[in-house]
Amino acid sequence: MANKIDVKNYDIDQLNDLCSDIRNRILDVVSTHGGHLSSTLGATELIVAMHKVFDSSKDPFIFDVSHQAYAHKLITGRWDEFETLRQFGGISGFTKPSESDEDFFVAGHSSTSISLGVGAAKAIALKGEQDSRVPVVMIGDGAMSAGMAYEALDELGDKKYPMVIILNDNEMSIASPIGAISRMLSSAMASGFYQKFKKKTEQFVDNFGESARYIAKRMEESLKLITPGILFEEMGIDYIGPVDGHNLKSLIDILQRAKEMKKPVLIHAQTIKGKGYALAEGKHEKWHGVGPFDLISGEIYKKSSSKSATTVFSEALLHVASQNDKIVGVTAAMPTGTGLNRLIERFPERFWDVAIAEQHAVTSMGAMAKEGFKPFCVIYSTFLQRGYDQIIHDVCLMNLPVVFAIDRAGIVGEDGETHQGAFDIGFLRVVPNMTLFAPRDEKSMHQAVAFASKYAYPCAFRYPRGSFIQTDLPESIDFKLAKSQLLLSNNSDILLIGYGNGVGHAYQTMKLLDFKVSLLDLRFVKPLDEKMLLDMAQKHKFWFIFSDSAKEGGVGSAILEFLNDNNIHGINVVSFEYDDKFIPHGNTVLVEQSLGIRPEQLAAQITKYISASSIDMLKLFKEVV
Repeated sequence: MANKIDVKNYDIDQLNDLCSDIRNRILDVVSTHGGHLSSTLGATELIVAMHKVFDSSKDPFIFDVSHQAYAHKLITGRWDEFETLRQFGGISGFTKPSESDEDFFVAGHSSTSISLGVGAAKAIALKGEQDSRVPVVMIGDGAMSAGMAYEALDELGDKKYPMVIILNDNEMSIASPIGAISRMLSSAMASGFYQKFKKKTEQFVDNFGESARYIAKRMEESLKLITPGILFEEMGIDYIGPVDGHNLKSLIDILQRAKEMKKPVLIHAQTIKGKGYALAEGKHEKWHGVGPFDLISGEIYKKSSSKSATTVFSEALLHVASQNDKIVGVTAAMPTGTGLNRLIERFPERFWDVAIAEQHAVTSMGAMAKEGFKPFCVIYSTFLQRGYDQIIHDVCLMNLPVVFAIDRAGIVGEDGETHQGAFDIGFLRVVPNMTLFAPRDEKSMHQAVAFASKYAYPCAFRYPRGSFIQTDLPESIDFKLAKSQLLLSNNSDILLIGYGNGVGHAYQTMKLLDFKVSLLDLRFVKPLDEKMLLDMAQKHKFWFIFSDSAKEGGVGSAILEFLNDNNIHGINVVSFEYDDKFIPHGNTVLVEQSLGIRPEQLAAQITKYISASSIDMLKLFKEVV
């Protein structure tokens, strides 16, 4: 790892040159490998100023979501290694303490930063290190839409721990500043004179009793009413801003002042998304996270012409919503990523993006279901975890017919540990009243959405990032509760059981085997198709499970529980679900190879397992592919 860039010894011209170099390095790497672009370009001056004023080797640098922290990585000794960004075995697209001691925390989900800052501030206070250390938090305006941020601010404003919060506002102000007077006042409030005057005034009025304090407070509130900071000031957080998030000299001065205040301070910095790359500047959602692209034209290279599962879902939901005006839907800050943007455009009164607020999304749809509507909550698997209590308490407890459409189920690739959709089967299967199923291809996706739209109880179905695996298996039949579909039946002791996209994996593996097998599309993991499984137990002694999910509490666990409950013995169950560990980032094929779950690896495992078992090999090989 290269040496850290010592920005403390840089003058302002050198720092501005460094910002330019950082942007060029980010553009070079992201255009080649993909990654988060517009937000991290916009945060460059903020991060350089943070490193100029604070010391990331001792001050906790806490980045919300942290995909905007590329400049931090480059400054802290990862300039050369940055070439491996988001590649398998390379550096993460998020902050990661195992990668660098200067990364305080893993951060892939939104709105955790202020809570982390409060926790760090408490620890610093308990260790008596307030004079030498201070948490520095950067949070985006989008992340401020989540309630967790305000829970943390509420305690911080009460306890008054020293902390500096940088609100990176690259979309819209918390409240719109009103003209020249607001700009003048915001600049004045950032000055050392104002802060000293405020402190002296507070000391003065304390000597003249309650009446003087009341008059001073009313005068101060009158000034704040025409600035955007009243919310934070009322919570007990000193507010400075809005300030220019690209004026490096001004940022350094303001951060130094905030550091010296020794109390919680929020600096509202307005930045431009995509700053420094004209094609990405402004509110262009497509430049938030990108694949490889041409740096000159901005054209994003296409990876595949196949229709994504998300696109198929969007088409299917649009179809049923056009026929039934009781169907409504919600997503949490991912309208384009989930395909719900098409529904929001077509039916803006029935489909909503509620920003980063999964808990609110789930609970609000519970109320709509209670009122007779048919809600679809369309959320990534990794983000649905954030609404787990609401799924239990506000949907399933009352058996309300909310549908959870779970996008990005399985390995999602370069975003890594914080985003892999591994756990939804495990955490939903234990909830009473919940029904779980999964489509395996384009046609079955339409059938799954149709089934869900008419189902009178809570249910959830999952589907992968990217396209379904293409097969030449028999066509999917309509979904019926707890009914699987036997796709291939052969006189063999071996049964492959696929769930959702796992059917495609089972098919790919089957094509590499030197013997015949049967193939079952499980379709429902809760409730299971008990009749079919009892029949399979009479015919097949080796069951191999394929599902893009964690092994603990997953599809294999459900089947083993079924066999145990029915006192069925002599069935060998092998699950190829993910082992009990967090899955690293990188190209999906390389990640799957590292986990030993590529088709050729699984075919070899099956062959080895069968060869080592007491099976009649003549029977096994009597029907060769």
